[in-house]
Amino acid sequence: MFMRSRLTTCLRLGALGLALTAGAAWAQVRIAVTDLSYEEKVSQYFESVEIKGKWDDSGSSRERFRDSDSSSSGSSSARFKSKGEASLKAQSGYALVIDRGEMRKFTGDVKGELIKAGYRVVQGKPWTQSNTEKLYDIINRIKQGFYPNTDYVLFGTITNIEFREEHNPIQGSNATNHTLALELVAEFSLINCKTYEIKAAFSAMGEGQDARLTNMEGAVYSLNRSKVMFQVAKSLGENVANEVTGQFSEGAGAPKRRSSGGEVQQERATEEKVIIFK
Repeated sequence: MFMRSRLTTCLRLGALGLALTAGAAWAQVRIAVTDLSYEEKVSQYFESVEIKGKWDDSGSSRERFRDSDSSSSGSSSARFKSKGEASLKAQSGYALVIDRGEMRKFTGDVKGELIKAGYRVVQGKPWTQSNTEKLYDIINRIKQGFYPNTDYVLFGTITNIEFREEHNPIQGSNATNHTLALELVAEFSLINCKTYEIKAAFSAMGEGQDARLTNMEGAVYSLNRSKVMFQVAKSLGENVANEVTGQFSEGAGAPKRRSSGGEVQQERATEEKVIIFK
């Protein structure tokens, strides 16, 4: 009986050691989060007038007259040369202007939620160029050392961002409900820095809203834009972290479950093998 108990204890300690070793290995996974890339297309009306002129004008004149009591003589000559060229070009229409860059917002909560999930988050170098297709060449940026000491890069691109302000009268009263809402949708790819393999790919949304109720026409009110952006960043970070841990478990901490009361609980599953000698 003593031998069986001692063996069971050793097996339990061994399983615990393996779990701690695996957890330590997972903790080494490092993820760099890029700022959200964007591309904005704007159609602008333009008018242009171009006038070109070129003229070469030359001439010569010679006159000689002599008059006296006994004789009279005269001479006259003239030369003229003229060249000319003129053009007028007028254009008008609409030109498509494309602006590309990275938005330095909304990724702070993404990083925070990944840290809560058990990942190590590494700060990469920001992208400072603009209006170039190289913005989306994340492989080239990895090769150029934008993300040193990093195992994976989480690359995000904004696909849609929309502010909405609405004013809705409430039926049966003189009250009006004023709302300010923001929705942001982005696509993400989690890329291995060594093999360039995509380990996770998904779209995530961040939403936020603020509302005010007024009881008279022309009443002064203000909608909290900062509150809306805070909610968007928070919800976006939670959605991104859930998608990453759902598709890429390596490096994550213990899985988290939200209880009905809203509190976060951690579920830990341990596998225990017991060998009994008879």
